[in-house]
Amino acid sequence: MNQYWVYIMTNVRNTVLYTGVTNNLRKRVAEHRGKKGSKFTSKYNVGKLVYYESFSHIWDAIAAEKKIKAGSRAKKIKLVESVNRQWEDLYEQLFS
Repeated sequence: MNQYWVYIMTNVRNTVLYTGVTNNLRKRVAEHRGKKGSKFTSKYNVGKLVYYESFSHIWDAIAAEKKIKAGSRAKKIKLVESVNRQWEDLYEQLFS
């Protein structure tokens, strides 16, 4: 069974939010951290994973990503804080 992920990443000061979708969360976050993920994440030093959600169908993941991206910054912050009140880097918890 395939697994797809919607995720939100930020920079060290939590001032920039980046939302993405992938079928390999570990690899994609590592790409962002290595400044190979996207020009946006490289430019703004986005490397901290603060939210993720898994889906079994790609179209559900894409729909969730679009919904998050269409929302306000306040809604994105509320979503992150609903599962990660301290804005901790979840990457280490997931893959260590």
